[in-house]
Amino acid sequence: MGASITGVGVYLPEQVVTNADLEKRVDTTDEWIVSRTGIKERRILPPESGMVASDMGAAAARSALEKAGISALEVDAIIVGGINPDKQFPATACYIQAKIGAVNAFAYDLTAACAGFVFGLNMAGLLIDSGQCRNVLVIGAELLSPVVDWTDRNTCILFGDAAGAVVVSATPESDRGILRSFLKSDGTQAGVLFLDSLVLQPQGGQHIHMDGKQVFKLAVSEVSAIVNRAVTESGFRIEDLDLLILHQANRRILSAIGEKLGLPSEKVFVNVHKFGNTSSASIPLALNDALQEGRIRRGSLVALAAVGGGMSWGCNIVRW
Repeated sequence: MGASITGVGVYLPEQVVTNADLEKRVDTTDEWIVSRTGIKERRILPPESGMVASDMGAAAARSALEKAGISALEVDAIIVGGINPDKQFPATACYIQAKIGAVNAFAYDLTAACAGFVFGLNMAGLLIDSGQCRNVLVIGAELLSPVVDWTDRNTCILFGDAAGAVVVSATPESDRGILRSFLKSDGTQAGVLFLDSLVLQPQGGQHIHMDGKQVFKLAVSEVSAIVNRAVTESGFRIEDLDLLILHQANRRILSAIGEKLGLPSEKVFVNVHKFGNTSSASIPLALNDALQEGRIRRGSLVALAAVGGGMSWGCNIVRW
């Protein structure tokens, strides 16, 4: 049996925040933001909406299920990545389970920050390979705006809110779907990118902290290395890839990884300009856009790769 992505769904808040809007809040300019990140706008969930991460994740999950042509009752497991959960516990995945009516699924969260989707997709493939599950929802539900320091121009320009989901299903073709995954972590780099604990910052001081230079260095060196390993150990060459979909953190990082791998720019998917960094939601958002643009077709060989706080990083090789 194979474990194939059979449906992709997204949820995007309606409110668009442009670089011009940010110019009114912090000392920055559109030119400065675009030249350093490639980001032009991002979506923000207004606090008055009353929505939380599970609401966005549930909306994306419903869309993915519709695309896959199955009901929530057929879902065996729900895996959710996200750095700002509804509550410390229970898992955001449990709230999503209730909201979509997936009463037959077990549900849990995983914490790998921006690499959460890649880690979750690996787990979905293993659950199906083992025979324990036939249909697994993997969701990135990221409500980042409440934990962004909107006075810090180095970080507030980067992040946006969104959710993305995929259905991973057992299929009879073993040469399709998730072919191979490689994951890595380095806890000695934990201070490079992190979110304060609510326990340590109880007065609403939770903010994302990032050493941008070190993140750039690690992302380019480690992600390019793990993509190369995943491709070659799956029996392919880098040039066999039809598309590389990276976590959409920064346009300069995407370009540098593509160049290091020797891939032409048309094989490195980019939509960071539209949504900014949406953490674990960014790869399913990119998958959705790539499918709509016809960049992925039946038989396409696609590499999905991300790096996030931990530091943690990984790559999935997928035959569509």
